[in-house]
Amino acid sequence: MGFRLFVPILAGATLRERLLACIGATIGIALTGVISGLAMGGGPHVALLVAPMGASAVLLFAVPSSPLAQPWSIIGGNSISALVGVTVALVVHDPVIASGLAVALAIAAMSFTRSLHPPGGAAALTAVLGGPAVLSFGFLFPLVPVALNSTILVALGLLFHRLSRRTYPHVHAPAANSHGTADAPPTKRVGFRPEDVDAALAALDETFDIGRDDLERLLCQVELQAMVRSHSTLLCRDIMSRDVISVPENAPFDEARKQLLDHNIRTLPVVDSDGRLAGAVGLRELTKEADAVKGVMSKTGTASPDTPAMRLLPVLTDGRSHAVVIVDAERHILGLITQTDLLAAAARMQTAGTELSAA
Repeated sequence: MGFRLFVPILAGATLRERLLACIGATIGIALTGVISGLAMGGGPHVALLVAPMGASAVLLFAVPSSPLAQPWSIIGGNSISALVGVTVALVVHDPVIASGLAVALAIAAMSFTRSLHPPGGAAALTAVLGGPAVLSFGFLFPLVPVALNSTILVALGLLFHRLSRRTYPHVHAPAANSHGTADAPPTKRVGFRPEDVDAALAALDETFDIGRDDLERLLCQVELQAMVRSHSTLLCRDIMSRDVISVPENAPFDEARKQLLDHNIRTLPVVDSDGRLAGAVGLRELTKEADAVKGVMSKTGTASPDTPAMRLLPVLTDGRSHAVVIVDAERHILGLITQTDLLAAAARMQTAGTELSAA
């Protein structure tokens, strides 16, 4: 029972992510100290660092998607808080009162400037309790070393995250409508709405370390996964079309276009010389220039017959894919599921569930 106290509560905290955070913090802090020392003429063996950079590194490398770890939060939060701390130290001479006042005013200043960053409180406290070393800098302290440290650390963080293929700064990617119209994408037209998220946050009356847009995206994914789980007994083999029309990859455009129009379909699988799925074409692909369909075919979503059918929802509602090809282990075509197939199956299950409840 007591061991539960030591279980990390941070969502998505995998071993790989933590190892990357350790490596990033090692490189980031070491280079920040060295570069700052060189910039101030102290030489490569003088580490010009302030203690709050350690806490900033934890956020920057361990939780780079946190609103508290973004570039402006780190640079602005630390620098503004240090300025507040220096000002308070010069006005209030009682260290106890000055300490509390500096941290409180730093929180207020960061909140108003949208640069809330927990290490900023330590920067303000350092300015008050740093003694002669800090007082000798005076109002230069927020710039050197605080802003200098923060800027170098953020620059190194940008480089490290790019090399490790992590997205930083964290930018919420809005769901796009692939048709180029003003309508919301299909997945945004059902379920809860942005105002529901706002109402829930207001009802809980708490602050969470996650952006509101990211919270909405997370809840959408939770809703989708719950739907997949609740319909997990319906397999692709249960609803797929088995008489699948396809063309060989060396087929001319006219043959592929005729198949699409004659059978009134939007996705035409393309097979190689061994009968394995190679890709797919639609009327859009056939508007391009090529000698055969092989030159214009695109990738297509695939699944196995035993895949729960509702797992195809993300693919078939992305605004680009109209069908998923069901294949065996060697990519031979076994069937095909279209948006209409999945919609019809979901409607049948919903109707059956309603009738069962009424009974």
